[in-house]
Amino acid sequence: MPPPQRPVTVALLAAPEVSAATLYGFYDALYSAGRDWQMLHGEAAPRSLFQPIIVSRDGASVAGANGVRIDAQAGFANCPPCEVACITDLAVPPGTDLGDRYDAEVAWLRDLHARGAMLASACSGALLLARTGLLDGLDATTHWAYCDALRRDHPRTRWHPERGLVGGGAGQRLVMAGSGAVWHQLVLFLIARFAGAQEAMRVARINLLDLNTTSPIAYASLTQGGTASDPVIAQCQQWAALNYHAETPVTRMVELSGLPERSFKRRFVQATGMTPLEYVHTLRLEEAKQMLEAGDAPVEAIAFEVGYQDASFFGRLFRRKVALTPAQYRKRFKPLAQRLRDSETGASEVGQA
Repeated sequence: MPPPQRPVTVALLAAPEVSAATLYGFYDALYSAGRDWQMLHGEAAPRSLFQPIIVSRDGASVAGANGVRIDAQAGFANCPPCEVACITDLAVPPGTDLGDRYDAEVAWLRDLHARGAMLASACSGALLLARTGLLDGLDATTHWAYCDALRRDHPRTRWHPERGLVGGGAGQRLVMAGSGAVWHQLVLFLIARFAGAQEAMRVARINLLDLNTTSPIAYASLTQGGTASDPVIAQCQQWAALNYHAETPVTRMVELSGLPERSFKRRFVQATGMTPLEYVHTLRLEEAKQMLEAGDAPVEAIAFEVGYQDASFFGRLFRRKVALTPAQYRKRFKPLAQRLRDSETGASEVGQA
């Protein structure tokens, strides 16, 4: 999927009882898409692919949960057109009678959906989404502690607290994340849906967005930094990006540079911070990661494909650099990559809790 031509606007609802940490977490994660990975890899002029905007009823700041002041950037009346509106959570006890406290917010959400926007909720934010009536007849999820009360108040909706992320409705324009930190999955879903699975995977890896205890090294991009300012070395980097699987790639780069081997290696280290051979290894391992995430090819075949004749050497190198074996990496990241690809195509259920 090509990146969107203009930033995707996501309205984040600021209301009393909304947790500032979750709301601003959404804001920062969305804003990082298209910017942070590119910035860390030295790309010129990275730009965010999303424009989150904090919206309150009247555009005034509100005291959120725990008394944290949340500054709104717009009100309902002057909110710019948005592709998504999200209720990040609502910190009220389960079973609380909300009365008419949120009627304005519910009407605003209903109106946005009628104009084509996607509505999303995280955790207990489903309390407001359910009040729109748009979930009637659909599967839904929320924090497990709220399901009994929501089943009672909205019996026409099928509540599934065991599911991490559920989507439904016409055009899959209603999306809900379940308990607690599963809001990370909702952010990744939105990024994948509007900017592509690759961009969502980048945000996941930079921000370690996972609920397991996998080593942070497993998320790291091995190819850090951008193209060298040394034009000779930059030319060799460009060649290596296309030919990392070739035999004796370092020798080929030396020949391409026209420099004595010792001078080439010295300049390469100065320009990139690693030896030419280390650089080739990082390119090969990064490609191997992508192949492990995307398919079921045997590890031996992947090793050969990226340039290693000895699969056991490849396995040892992969584990040393990534902190997981290739099989462990595939088991951990292939399901996430698949869920994000499903999100890109609008699959109804992205994951299980």
